[in-house]
Amino acid sequence: MNKIFEVPLYAYERSPDQDAPSPVRHKVIVIGAGPIGLAAAIDLAQQGIEVVVLDDNDKVSFGSRAICFSQRTLDIADRLGAGRPMVEKGVLWNAGKVYFDNRQVYEFDLQPDTGYANPAFINLQQYYFENALVDRVRELQAEGAPLEIRGRNKVEAIGTHDTHVTLEVETPEGPYNIEADWLIACDGAHSPTRRMLGLDFEGRVFEDNFLIADVEMEADFPTERWFWFDPPFNRGQSALLHKQPDNVWRIDLQLGWDIDKDHEQRPENVIPRLRAMLGEDVKFELEWVSIYTFQCRRMDRFRYGRVLFAGDSAHQVSPFGARGANSGMQDADNLCWKLKLVIDGKAPEILLDSYNRERVQAADENIRMSTRSTDFITPKSDMSRQFRDAVLDLSEQFEFARPLVNSGRLSTPCTYEGSSLSSADALNGPDITRPGAACPDAPLGDDFLLPKLAGKFTLLTIDADAPDRIEEDGIEATRLALSVKDDLTLELKRRYLGDADSAIYLIRPDQHVAARRDSFEENAFQQAIRRATGKE
Repeated sequence: MNKIFEVPLYAYERSPDQDAPSPVRHKVIVIGAGPIGLAAAIDLAQQGIEVVVLDDNDKVSFGSRAICFSQRTLDIADRLGAGRPMVEKGVLWNAGKVYFDNRQVYEFDLQPDTGYANPAFINLQQYYFENALVDRVRELQAEGAPLEIRGRNKVEAIGTHDTHVTLEVETPEGPYNIEADWLIACDGAHSPTRRMLGLDFEGRVFEDNFLIADVEMEADFPTERWFWFDPPFNRGQSALLHKQPDNVWRIDLQLGWDIDKDHEQRPENVIPRLRAMLGEDVKFELEWVSIYTFQCRRMDRFRYGRVLFAGDSAHQVSPFGARGANSGMQDADNLCWKLKLVIDGKAPEILLDSYNRERVQAADENIRMSTRSTDFITPKSDMSRQFRDAVLDLSEQFEFARPLVNSGRLSTPCTYEGSSLSSADALNGPDITRPGAACPDAPLGDDFLLPKLAGKFTLLTIDADAPDRIEEDGIEATRLALSVKDDLTLELKRRYLGDADSAIYLIRPDQHVAARRDSFEENAFQQAIRRATGKE
């Protein structure tokens, strides 16, 4: 068993708040020191917002849990100062193969294109992801950032008020009370915060169970995602194989609905299943075993006054498609710049309602994609199974059938179509950079575009004139002037200019497009800034 599970990363220490004569008020409290809570805390602290993270644990999550992190998540992690260690530790991959019975019927490349700083995906155990974020927290604390993690601080009660939130916290030395101007709940799928506020999920639970096994073994399999429908070693069901760092392999085996979960998780029952898959001669050790049930659900909304929900506490999807943690990282990315503007008095509180609208839209998209994947992987009628099997047979020889194969549509960032923060499109430009879309990366000689668009409003000009900065009602956008008149910027031209001769983009702090035009018009961009900050 990996020793990292036993190492306290933020051991309990008595806080001055526990000795205060009255509850101390903090700007932001985050409940949960998983990837999403840590990401939100780092984001706020980098912007100078005081934040306290409370967690009833003091270690990384047990087991690898989420392992598949997308390019967008890595772009966000770069902005948070933690991306490089993750990529360096992770297993990079972009190729996948799909098997029906024992025949390969389909393969794909997630990144046939070039010109990105980060890979399409990495596989990295969640405990390493969390560890990298905690390391970043320590760096920020050493630099004097207003950020604190309190381990073994369990929130037992929450009270909501118009101006603040009250919390009762239990510790090894007894309870204490604190307050927060804003509370961000990142406490997972079984969120105690959600329960304490009397809230619940809406959605669908699928009648199927899957066995997860993390297996340490020496194997010469290529670094690819392998998915089987109806394999010989798991007849009538599905299977998935993924490589992780440290010679650990993730195996998912569909088990069906009517099972004894405790029985199926016992090593003496897991090991024969794995031997049937891997072969009798392969030596391996079990690192972690779990069973999960597909669930595609979300809260009715993600904002309740001064309490904001993010990650699994707000929404759940099936793990095929890697949409859980990746979507949660985008929640934090969407929320924190808005909360910063509201706290600083530069945007109305109503801006936070756009967090709810945009991330509910993203959750619905993820649930829709995840549900379709689940219905294809686990057909619920004979007709559905016949259709699926026919698609798999045809895909072996005919290209038209391959887009219908659905072993989990892998996570991509949501485009906020129709967002109230976006201005009408005024450029005949590429579809991938329309208003609401997340900016794709592009090479700029020895550098890349996205790091230059991080954490602030940016006026990106491509072969167009504009002021070096514009300001509207306390919000400043600084200019990044680029040109596509040499061969080093072909990807920039293709992704941001298309057939247009020039372009000007207003980019939000979370690197989503707020507005774009072919030339600078001061009134239009001032209005776009007002709209992007909830003032119109």
